[in-house]
Amino acid sequence: MTTSLGNHHLCKVTLLGNLVAKPEVRYSSNPVLAIAEITLATHSRWFDKTSNQFKEWTDFHTIKVIGDIVEEALLYADKGDVMLIHGYMLDSAKSQRQIIHANFAQHFAKGYAQSINLVQLSGEINAPIKLLTTASDKQLAELSLAIKHQVYSPVSGKKQEFEMTRLVHVWGKQAQYIANNAQEGSQVVVEGKLSYQKDQQKTQFIEAKQTVVLKS
Repeated sequence: MTTSLGNHHLCKVTLLGNLVAKPEVRYSSNPVLAIAEITLATHSRWFDKTSNQFKEWTDFHTIKVIGDIVEEALLYADKGDVMLIHGYMLDSAKSQRQIIHANFAQHFAKGYAQSINLVQLSGEINAPIKLLTTASDKQLAELSLAIKHQVYSPVSGKKQEFEMTRLVHVWGKQAQYIANNAQEGSQVVVEGKLSYQKDQQKTQFIEAKQTVVLKS
């Protein structure tokens, strides 16, 4: 891997949405830590020019929370409450799933709040770029992005290093920009939305809003 961005990449997820169920809090031993796994729903609404109607979509995010923030933000939270989550994407070796690990959580009262679904990451393209044209004549560039990032672990009390790969979908003029300026091995920075494939594993991918190719 090249080192245009240093030894580690950026991998940040910020979500504001509603709890699907009341959190179930448990405790580990050695060290004693509070642990909770929650599902957060975020909502998108857009105008579809093809049908001339507004459409809505809900994403369901699996989030693991460990440590003091569980008792600070989740202990008294309930179904339907609004949660602000900040963390990073993770390949869970234990459950063989792609999840979000939270390092910040804030609880708000039950009610409606406009959702936030924001991903900011950097990485290296590790496969040939696919440039496609959809049935509705839209251009799509599909990138496979290798991400190597470092985070503090509340379990070990040390920094840990994670490596993972995520697909990135880039649409329209940005797709052509990527096809013209990037290739396998290029370093890129992406800002977008966290989405999920319709498979049993709920495989994560990023719908890019902005993509920047960095020159080495």
